[in-house]
Amino acid sequence: MSVDSAITLTRRQLFGRSAGGLGVAALANLLTDDLGAASGQPALPGLPHLTPRAKRVIYLFQSGGPSQMDLFDHKPGLRERQGTELPDSIRGGQRLTGMTAAQSSFPVAPSKFSFAKHGESGQEIGELLPHTASIADRIAVVRSMHTEQINHDPAITFLQTGHQLAGRPSLGSWLSYGLGSESSSLPAFVVMVSQGSGGQPLYSRLWGSGFMPTRYQGVKFRAGREPVLYLNDPEGFSRQDRRHYLNDLSALNRVHLDEFGDPEIENRIAQYEMAYRMQASVPELTDLSSEPGHVFDMYGKDSRKPGTFASNCLLARRLVERGVRCVQLFHRGWDHHSRLPHNLRIKCEQTDQASAALVKDLEQRGMLDDTLVVWGGEFGRTVYCQGELTAETYGRDHHPRCFSIWLAGGGIRGGVTHGSTDDYSYNITENPVSVYDLHATILHLMGVDHRKLTFKYQGRHFRLTDVHGEVVKPLLA
Repeated sequence: MSVDSAITLTRRQLFGRSAGGLGVAALANLLTDDLGAASGQPALPGLPHLTPRAKRVIYLFQSGGPSQMDLFDHKPGLRERQGTELPDSIRGGQRLTGMTAAQSSFPVAPSKFSFAKHGESGQEIGELLPHTASIADRIAVVRSMHTEQINHDPAITFLQTGHQLAGRPSLGSWLSYGLGSESSSLPAFVVMVSQGSGGQPLYSRLWGSGFMPTRYQGVKFRAGREPVLYLNDPEGFSRQDRRHYLNDLSALNRVHLDEFGDPEIENRIAQYEMAYRMQASVPELTDLSSEPGHVFDMYGKDSRKPGTFASNCLLARRLVERGVRCVQLFHRGWDHHSRLPHNLRIKCEQTDQASAALVKDLEQRGMLDDTLVVWGGEFGRTVYCQGELTAETYGRDHHPRCFSIWLAGGGIRGGVTHGSTDDYSYNITENPVSVYDLHATILHLMGVDHRKLTFKYQGRHFRLTDVHGEVVKPLLA
């Protein structure tokens, strides 16, 4: 080390160099000209903690807060109470959002949609979800989810990271960090956002790695000619040119790493190499021309349109087939403060068929048993009407006290309805399930004890479930 380098060496750099094996030897498995010899990122030592029921997870996140009482939580008795005031005993002094706090009246708005029992299990599912109803015996519906947050951004952040404030690693990052990847040519964690779905904005920190190394963050796939930004080579720059360029760049980065010991340099080198491999794997992945016509028919007409929820569901199946550990699809526009019957119907038409098709497709390919599928949003909707209530339309505000999700595959007991709510779908009366409980259950199914998967940051061992969380055993097959 030169005198100048010694003078500029910071305390952090000194510790980074002396601990953790950040020398050239640690990079030997990352940097190789023979890319065919590369393997997926290994799991942490000692993982999985228990026999996994699922090898991978697909999370269909419906951003905005789907209305539980219009889809999964049937309350037929509310029809007799239409327009009556929500009793104070039910509301219990719950704080309200700024959108309804000034209302002088809180009239009950029963769902205008019919429900029916489906499958041998008799799952009650609303008329707007006929395709989901066709997989009633394969899904477990949880009616007793609850959250601590009443507004979108902290509620979504809580669902994705286990904490209401930004800066924590996302669920997919925890899975990538703990369990690694089975693929050498695709990331362990991939994210897709439906194009044109409208609604609340989504931020990249929702699939970020927080205080973990950046190699564990989700990689966003987009529709169009460039699914991953900055992946394509410029015109006239050959594959061989790229290989030579990366070799030289890696050599320079290794010198920098050896001198300063910054762990992010190691991550940068690994990400360059992954990007190189993705240049070959992503075009094949996103080319759906090899899919037979009956598959497109199963997922629906939108599956032929890149960027739609249906197309992304089909891509999700192709991703997990190729060893991707976690895939998250975000579909916005479920925030129905007004004209809920009209707007909810549109959202269901965009997502219902493809969601059910994904479950059926995985089952037909023998993959459902070890693929966990999760469907749900960040909170539910109020039984009382926001704005004008008529015989044809109504709106609903945010409701954190109870909402519904469903899970399928990967060790989940199908045909189960877990938890219950009061006559107003306002309070949980049986078997509450917190966000921490959901995360603990997902990790359990993936073979991870949520209490043991930790990451040390600023002197503290953090975990996805913080100091909370219990596995919801009645959901397990």
